[in-house]
Amino acid sequence: MTAPAPTPLSERPGTGRETALVTGLDVRAANGDGTEDFWRSLLEGRGGIGPITRFDASGYPSRLAGEVTGDPDASLPGRLLPQTDRVTRLALVSAAEVLRDAGLDPAVMPEYGVGVVTANAAGGFEFGQRELENLWAKGPHHVSAYQSFAWFYAVNTGQISIRHGLRGPSGVLVTGQCGGLDAVGHARRMLRKGTQAVLTGAMESALCPWGHVAELTGARLTTADSAEGACLPFGEHASGHVAAEGGALLMLESAAAAGARGSTRSYGEVAGYAAAFDPRPGSGRPGGPARAARAALADAGIDPSAVGAVFAEGAAVPELDAQEAAAITEVFGPRGVPVTAVTSRTGRPGAGASALDLAAALLSVRDRLIPPTADVGRVPASYRIDLVTGAPRPLEGDAALVLARGHGGFNSAVVVRRDRTSR
Repeated sequence: MTAPAPTPLSERPGTGRETALVTGLDVRAANGDGTEDFWRSLLEGRGGIGPITRFDASGYPSRLAGEVTGDPDASLPGRLLPQTDRVTRLALVSAAEVLRDAGLDPAVMPEYGVGVVTANAAGGFEFGQRELENLWAKGPHHVSAYQSFAWFYAVNTGQISIRHGLRGPSGVLVTGQCGGLDAVGHARRMLRKGTQAVLTGAMESALCPWGHVAELTGARLTTADSAEGACLPFGEHASGHVAAEGGALLMLESAAAAGARGSTRSYGEVAGYAAAFDPRPGSGRPGGPARAARAALADAGIDPSAVGAVFAEGAAVPELDAQEAAAITEVFGPRGVPVTAVTSRTGRPGAGASALDLAAALLSVRDRLIPPTADVGRVPASYRIDLVTGAPRPLEGDAALVLARGHGGFNSAVVVRRDRTSR
């Protein structure tokens, strides 16, 4: 009897270069509750931006948002509802779907074999507002003891870990919109240190008066009255982004670990990741977005010519759009790669925005289609980018690049490509 061939050194857990596969995926977004619903909406050009309904926003300058329409409460036991904010309920429902989609049963995995790494920029704002109202109106004895953790940005990681018995290395990242990519980058490092699988991604929900006012202070929310004119990334009349809730979670596994448990499919590979800070203004040093993009490509071992699409941050703020367009042109050349902006359909849910972009990029390389950006009108010629609008476009090649920027100088980039393993 012939002995099986040994696993190549580069694929052995803990050696530092395992292939990181996405074996499970779930999306919660304003334009789709679930992965395939979200993907169909993007390809069909359906958006989810509309008037805010979660509170009376009539007195606020920005009255539009991307709200998740699904009700997570119906899928959770009643005992969890008093101790969780809406963002955690969305995360718990999404995590359960990721495990189901990946076919991964934590009970049969090594006790410390599955970790959790999420990103969150706001925490449980709605829960916190309610308890502050109780404190102000009724006194400290009416404040829930669950306030001690329900507001915390790390609570999604903790509640997912507890509910599903995921006791492996875990963590949380707070890097603004970059968080969805940074969480996945950190999860990949965990795989390279020997962890078999990590549930990762980002989820956000801060659509309450307290959370909305916090966003308004950044002066980057649009005051447009119609959904059609609200979020116009790279458009001539871009006036700001739209607040939103949602995000995406995924299961990241080494190819060796996935094969060992019998997993036979994946959405693709997280092939490259990098992060970079913006330089000090006036320093003359290269900008952060381009440096992050180049470093992610180098980490993936590919040239810019191998990238079939860029999933842009799409801030819909003219100054930021111009900076991102310049970075894309610097790396790929003028109109050198198709560009799309998912936030034009979903709004911008903090760290969840880059997680949605990552999910869309994985589905794009899976189906070889680039979803179109919403109609943003004329794109300034000075941007020199090839913005995909109108209808989906075929994806050339096997790889896509996802870009994100967080307030305060954070920049992150991830390269995804089709699964090249045979399992």
